[in-house]
Parts: sequence; C-alpha cells; structure tokens
Amino acid sequence: MKKKILLGTTAAAVIAAGTFGAVSASASAPQAAPAAAAAKKGDADRGNLRQDTHLTIAAATKAAQATLKAAEKENQRVSVAVVDRNGNTIVTLRGDGAGPQSYESAERKAFTAVSWNAPTSVLAGRLAQTPNLKDIPGTLFLAGGAPVAANGAPIAGIGVAGAPSGDLDEKFAQAGVAALND
Repeated sequence: MKKKILLGTTAAAVIAAGTFGAVSASASAPQAAPAAAAAKKGDADRGNLRQDTHLTIAAATKAAQATLKAAEKENQRVSVAVVDRNGNTIVTLRGDGAGPQSYESAERKAFTAVSWNAPTSVLAGRLAQTPNLKDIPGTLFLAGGAPVAANGAPIAGIGVAGAPSGDLDEKFAQAGVAALND
C-alpha cells in the first residue's frame, strides 16, 4: 500500500512540475515578431515580385458583348470566351442558339491566342511545319482566337467558336479586341 501511495504522490509531483515548467516557459518566452516586421525591406528591389497587367471583369465583359453583337449582326450563333494571361477564364458568353461544342472551343482558342500572342489563324498555319503543336494541352489551332496586348505583351485572349468558318469567328474576336480600344 505504501508503494501505491508513493507512486501516486510521485506521479502528481511530476505532473505538477511539468505544468509549472510549461507555464513558466510560455510566460518568459518573448513575443513573436509580427510577420510584416519579419519581412525584409526592399524585397521587391531584389526581383522577388512582378507586376502584371490584367483586364478587369468589366473590360472583359465589354469585349465579349461586342464580340457577340458583331456575330449577331451577321446572324451567327457563337460562344465567346475571354481569358487572362494565364489562360484562366474571365468571362464566357454563349450566344442564343450556339452549339454545345462552341463553349469549350472558344475557351481553347482564347487560350491559344494569348499563349502565343498571335491570332489562331496564323498559328494554324504553323501546324504544317510543326504538327505536334496540336498536342499541347488546352490549345486549339483553328481560326477564331485573337490576343489582347498591352505594351506589346499579351494580357488576354478572346476566342470565338460556332460560326461556319474560322475566318468569321476570328473577325468577331477582333471586334472584341477593337472594343477595348474605344
């Protein structure tokens, strides 16, 4: 019986000492410096940050609506997609009566145009020399995509699909690009 009491008392003493030690350690530990203070001044000067130009949602919507309007004037049923420099969709509009395949095709044409900063009709011509270009995921080398550039650098792409020819699709995409210059 004495051994049990001794073990119980020892265990209680160890737990109490551990708790006291933990409380003492946390009470005497210095406060952590705020994250902002930990950041070194001038990080941007060392080339760690980059600023990009992006279309606003309002600008992308304006371009997409101008594209649809140009297609509607010629009684064409198309879908239009506007993607950012990274290929992320900003806005997609599916016109009344546009085919189900046109939605994805428009996104892929927009992605292709911004990726190479060239109209997709020009890029489609390159397939003769380099047929494996078509194997790059997410791309579509058919006419109908137009890049949007600022200071010579691509910042977005507009893709159109659904008209009976890629030339018409691209004409409508160019109308969207032109609307951004108004």
